[in-house]
Amino acid sequence: MKTNQSRSYLSKEFPGRVLKPAWLICIFLSSIIFLVWGTAVKAQTTTTLNLEDLQVTINTIWVLIASVLVIFMNAGFAMLETGFCRQKNAVNVLSKNLIVFALSTASFWILGFSLMFGTGGNDFWGMGALFLGSDDPKVYGVPNGLPVAVFFLFQVAFAGTAATIVSGAVAERIKFIDFLLFSLVLVGLIYAITGHWIWGGGWLAQAGFKDFAGSTQVHSVGGWSALMGAILLGPRMEKYIDGRINALPGHNMSIATLGCLILWVGWFGFNPGSVLAATKEVPVIAVVTNLSAAFGGLAATVTSWIKDGKPDLSMIINGILAGLVGITAGCNGVSYWSAALIGTISGIIVVFAVYLFDMLRVDDPVGAISVHLVCGIWGTLAVGIFNNETGLITGQFQQMFIQLTGIISVGTFTIITSGLTWLILKYTLGIRVSLEEELEGLDIGEHGMEAYSGFVKEADVIFHSNPLEEEDYSNPGKW
Repeated sequence: MKTNQSRSYLSKEFPGRVLKPAWLICIFLSSIIFLVWGTAVKAQTTTTLNLEDLQVTINTIWVLIASVLVIFMNAGFAMLETGFCRQKNAVNVLSKNLIVFALSTASFWILGFSLMFGTGGNDFWGMGALFLGSDDPKVYGVPNGLPVAVFFLFQVAFAGTAATIVSGAVAERIKFIDFLLFSLVLVGLIYAITGHWIWGGGWLAQAGFKDFAGSTQVHSVGGWSALMGAILLGPRMEKYIDGRINALPGHNMSIATLGCLILWVGWFGFNPGSVLAATKEVPVIAVVTNLSAAFGGLAATVTSWIKDGKPDLSMIINGILAGLVGITAGCNGVSYWSAALIGTISGIIVVFAVYLFDMLRVDDPVGAISVHLVCGIWGTLAVGIFNNETGLITGQFQQMFIQLTGIISVGTFTIITSGLTWLILKYTLGIRVSLEEELEGLDIGEHGMEAYSGFVKEADVIFHSNPLEEEDYSNPGKW
């Protein structure tokens, strides 16, 4: 009744202006559709215009995350090396692995980045972009839109890895200052020049050499430098006595295992991050990397089990790392089956490589030379065999020849330059600690502190049962 009266009243006061409820609803819905449609069109236009900027942002975030993963690998190296060494040298090992990234950052920022990626040089070394000193430094190899600062951070993480490889092979007998000075030269000069050849548009890159994430550039360069250092240093005093190979077990396999797992995780920044963009290629490379690591660990376990009668944890660790190093050069161009095979061969190779270097009296406490140098060479050759487009499996032979050329040229250059650097240090500062310091441990001799204060130190049983005269100590060949 009330409703009808209201409608009658409105009709009298405002004739022709009263709309039915259905019309009101239609007008309301039309307004909403018009507003939403206009907003959608505007949003679509904005998205189209900013799509490129969005991709650059995503790429930048991904490369930054990958950089952090690679930098965090320094923790893995520190734990691995410390666990494989004796407790009396733990502080020294930790100190080297911590400070080496700081040194690498400084050396690469001052000179190395310019020599490696500067566009003002030639086919053998770069020039320009010193100190990242301009708003737009001329740098080779930076994807369109990626900030140079992020590119630098990613590359310096790789440079620090090469220097860290050396630390393990010369552990427990090198002077701290000599290791620091060598690291500066390695990152600022040696690594940077070979890096220009491979990644900076140099002569090897122009020849078609493939080393996607650094089996040669990072691991072999670090491995060759480590080999020269280990040879010129000589073995630890208790390692080889009267023709015998004496095991000097690490003091903490728990943290060595944790270090291996950290490195395994960090490699997902190392290899997939080398795409330098967030693309569909990234997860494929991650799976390829993981397969090689897994099969490397399995192969090393079985090989050491058959060879020595028991599965050796240190070989399991090095087998996983060998698989990771072996796949690094070709991770962007091999199949899953090829990755599994590359990892398997890497795991087998590393077991026998460790034994071979012991037979040659090259003392490497952590197996760094076997993992990084030997498997780095294998990984580079594997590109020439298994690459989906240019490998031997496709019936082509040229890529293998190019890979061999890169291995030989980088190896020769690194042997000469790192060897000269070690020799200069040896005959100026002396690269080896004294007999007393090595016996007591580098923690006390080099740093004046202990990693495990209050715990009983290991006894130097081998030394006291086979005392060495000072003249014997000066001739490592007698040990």
